[in-house]
Amino acid sequence: MTTVLNLQPLTRSLTREQFVFLCQNNPDLQLERSPQGELVIMSPVGGESGNWEANLITKVGIWNEQAQLGYVFSSSTLFSLPNGGERSPDLAWVTKPRWEALSPEARAAFPPICPDFVIELRSRSDRLPPLQAKMQEYLASGLRLGWLINPQDQQVEIYRPNQTAEVLTYPITLSGEAVLPGFELTLQKS
Repeated sequence: MTTVLNLQPLTRSLTREQFVFLCQNNPDLQLERSPQGELVIMSPVGGESGNWEANLITKVGIWNEQAQLGYVFSSSTLFSLPNGGERSPDLAWVTKPRWEALSPEARAAFPPICPDFVIELRSRSDRLPPLQAKMQEYLASGLRLGWLINPQDQQVEIYRPNQTAEVLTYPITLSGEAVLPGFELTLQKS
């Protein structure tokens, strides 16, 4: 579940450095910020969603260990997107050349980069429209491939640049396409 704090006009005028300071001074809160300046508090997920997320990170991580094409990030990583938002997808992956082009300081902070690939996993308390809007925000920031996994409706929405989201129903095997070459993920009805 997410909670949006309306602190306008204060949050709209926060610089990225001030937002980082706010996050560092509130380490018990997982915060995001929309491009419009809304502060979003992400609540912890339950056991089922946490297990799903861990399994997804493991699978992409194993593929990445073999492929050696990039870097995998957990939902604890907050990315400063080019469009002004600061977001933490449930799973993110960035190509090796793009990640290594960042300075050590940028990599240590909230990286100023949009991941090449993200997964957002809908938990039981998440409303679908805000997650869909977040996926569109990633696309507007340079995302190359994104999956919105929706266990409640047994569906996956696939996001690609300049295309309408493709909606597929379980069971399904998802392809990493040209972004994650050779990666496949099979989802079954639960």
